[in-house]
Amino acid sequence: MLIGISGTLGSGKTEVARYLTFQGFKLIVFKQDDDPSESSTPEPDEMISDLTIDHQQTSKIEIFKTFDDLTALDNYVTVNWKENYVISHIKNMNMLKALQKRPFFLHISIDAPLSVRYARSKSKNNLSLDDFVKKNDELLFSVSNPLIEINNQAQVKIINTSTSIKDLFIKLSELNLLNPSRLRPTWDSYFMRLANLAALRSNCMKRRVGCVIVRESRVIATGYNGTPRHLTNCNDGGCSRCNKGQGSGASLSTCLCLHAEENALLEARPEWD
Repeated sequence: MLIGISGTLGSGKTEVARYLTFQGFKLIVFKQDDDPSESSTPEPDEMISDLTIDHQQTSKIEIFKTFDDLTALDNYVTVNWKENYVISHIKNMNMLKALQKRPFFLHISIDAPLSVRYARSKSKNNLSLDDFVKKNDELLFSVSNPLIEINNQAQVKIINTSTSIKDLFIKLSELNLLNPSRLRPTWDSYFMRLANLAALRSNCMKRRVGCVIVRESRVIATGYNGTPRHLTNCNDGGCSRCNKGQGSGASLSTCLCLHAEENALLEARPEWD
């Protein structure tokens, strides 16, 4: 398993990586010689102050392996995918796109209120609030590698308002990040996602509903609610009842829309014959 962490300045990326190393993960780093700012090395201003935590736990994290070539990193983690690795700072879009192709990759983003992040950063450096905000915006809205777009693609999004490392670690343990279903959904989750996707095709002006008919873990048919085939779509005025904004349960006898389940059963007819 490979977990990649991205996040805003001072959000706690290093501490999330530290937590994972306590769970047996090995820290790997990607450095680009031509652009040091793209390094995935943990930063000292990411650490959260907490006097109740032993000093040894807030020391520098041991780096297991460093790569300066993205292909070499990708090949290494692919060959050794049964081992657990973590990359603490994903700032490069090309790197993210390459890793997203791998079935063993989990992307986590972490964020926190600006005031909280500045307070954490201030304890590690002397940046003024204006300088911190400027640096934060430069990272978020970079032309080549906008961090805001990288964070938005995360499968797990964490809001870190913790005031101590202990609280953050408790929150992370509750997320159960090592659950295999985070990488590969269960059958039920898979079929529900298909139903949600089918619902996006609905043309009913009242609500979006999707349905999937499954037999022995095989999709037989999908359906969504809306007017019958060859009739004008509901959202184009095909069903006057739905377009008049009638309340729930009112004038149902005049509604032309078919339920998602009905449409799915109609599509599945050849399978039952």
